Amino acid sequence: MALAGQGKTKAMVGYLDIETTGNQSLAAIVPSAIEGKFLYWWLTSQYRHIRNLSSQDGRDGLNLEMLGSIRCPVPSPEAQKRISAFLDEKTAKIDGLITKKQALLEHLVEKRQAIITQAVTKGLDPAAPMKDSGIDWLDQIPAHWEVKRLSFVSQVIDCKHRTPEYIDDGIPLVSTTEISPYAIDYHTKRQVSDDEFTMMSEGGRRPQVGDIIYSRNASVGSAALVRDDRTICLGQDLCLIRPSIIRPEFLEHFLNSTACLVQLRSYLVGATFKRVNVDVIKKYMLPLPPPEEQTAIAEQVSVAIAKAEAIERKVSMSISALREYRSAVITSAVTGQIEGLQ
Repeated sequence: MALAGQGKTKAMVGYLDIETTGNQSLAAIVPSAIEGKFLYWWLTSQYRHIRNLSSQDGRDGLNLEMLGSIRCPVPSPEAQKRISAFLDEKTAKIDGLITKKQALLEHLVEKRQAIITQAVTKGLDPAAPMKDSGIDWLDQIPAHWEVKRLSFVSQVIDCKHRTPEYIDDGIPLVSTTEISPYAIDYHTKRQVSDDEFTMMSEGGRRPQVGDIIYSRNASVGSAALVRDDRTICLGQDLCLIRPSIIRPEFLEHFLNSTACLVQLRSYLVGATFKRVNVDVIKKYMLPLPPPEEQTAIAEQVSVAIAKAEAIERKVSMSISALREYRSAVITSAVTGQIEGLQ
């Protein structure tokens, strides 16, 4: 077995049925007076406890002394084999259900994305006369629509390229971490003073109701509409998109659509961390329906998204419940709480 001693995978254990080697972050565990698979399941059940172990010098990583101090029950060899066989079979069934649920969730997300893209590029009327957009990835659009650059329908404002000084109690600063499609997380730990906020907001950089905050790095391509007037500071690697002759809600849907992501991917730069520059964002092309149609599309898409997300939440909750059940079964089995396995 191999047990991770540090980082995000700290305390995770893997059962190996092949000959292998490990690096300095792993502890190799070779069972002697205990069934290997039983020990694997016991260590799996102790994940939280092992992960919370820390050395006296305050270091977060696990060491051999700490691992050696972990106590483990040792039932009879026959019981160890029964428990291991039971858990192999039981967890395989649960894992199969989780895999199916995850596939369903991925399908639902893809379907939701398709609904958004269809609406913002083709409209709501399937019988509407169409015309060639002149853009390969966009193909045909309704005949009465136009195609415009993003800079024609909105103002694109880059962030301040500086790292402000943070304080404990001040104005929340949003960064790429707080931006996801359609959502701004206002519960950020990064906060700035009034003076820093004034500096960071120069040049029209203070987010206003109706603005769209767009991520240029990390969560690149995520767009979230500012829906209330609470004061927030625009952090690095973001830009503000301030609609002028386009409905903000329609633009938010377009920026989060596959049609926009196709453009984004063709412009991404950076080997490890992908990012997009503001000059490129200004060049995004988008279909532009009449204002009333923009409103109708935005409203219908919002309703469809809400319904889809409600279903997705139920599936996600069922996946979480299955994972909790899996953990409970493992713990019950290795601690002798399941009748007939002792």
